[in-house]
Amino acid sequence: MTLRTQLENNQICSIPNEDATTVRAVLESELHLNFNPDVTKQNMIRRNVEKEIPKKVLRKKLAKMRHLVIEKGIEPSYLDSLFPQILELFDPQTVEYNGGIAKVKKWKISCYLEVMDGGVPCTNPNIELLNVCKPLLKNCNFLFKLWYKQQHACNGKRIDGIDVERVMTFITRYTPAPGEEALLKHVDGAGKVDGSIVVALPIDRWSGPAEENSFEGHGGGLTFWDGKRDGRPIEIDYDTRSGDVAFIDRAVWHQANPISKGTRWALVVFYKLTKS
Repeated sequence: MTLRTQLENNQICSIPNEDATTVRAVLESELHLNFNPDVTKQNMIRRNVEKEIPKKVLRKKLAKMRHLVIEKGIEPSYLDSLFPQILELFDPQTVEYNGGIAKVKKWKISCYLEVMDGGVPCTNPNIELLNVCKPLLKNCNFLFKLWYKQQHACNGKRIDGIDVERVMTFITRYTPAPGEEALLKHVDGAGKVDGSIVVALPIDRWSGPAEENSFEGHGGGLTFWDGKRDGRPIEIDYDTRSGDVAFIDRAVWHQANPISKGTRWALVVFYKLTKS
């Protein structure tokens, strides 16, 4: 029986004793994952991230978890070069929000670059900022697709011939102001998207002194509720910083943790699957 057949029949999903080389060989050759797509990386993606994702996905799947956080998946130096343009063009729209656990019904700290069909959640996406961020978003697509294919490789889902499409893209600036300090426990897209990616952006060192805008030591990061221990979801905290990338599967509970000082910036993309 070939490795492909075993994978399709869910017979080697755990691979507990395989070394990283064998696991990577399975993923590359049997699943035909392309680690060198025609993507202009422009020094955006950290070296070896494409090899790191398969190994870390395997560990998460063994723990029955459906998210992954990669440190500095996007080069912080590239984000530093991009961030002054983000600051200049950032213009948050006020949108009606379902409130969630935080009960914040008017959301006014995100600038939407791409919106869902029908103008959800707003009808005036920031096209100029979208154009500035397109090279970064192209690489986000590549990384999300790479992660998603491996996350679902042993789940009985046909992953050959799939592609991903951005359905919503926005940049959020958290501040210590009430209603702006966090986005508490929620699932992205009310569970109606196939997954999402969150990229931590730099601490703002351009609009004012870094020590004033820094949230270091004053909260931030991401928390996930994923997997189970003693029948209860496991709470996992990540102290994310510029370039860290979070991959989130459909309907995984998580939150952007509160800050009490400075500002914290993040790029968020919601995805749906399409046929390539």
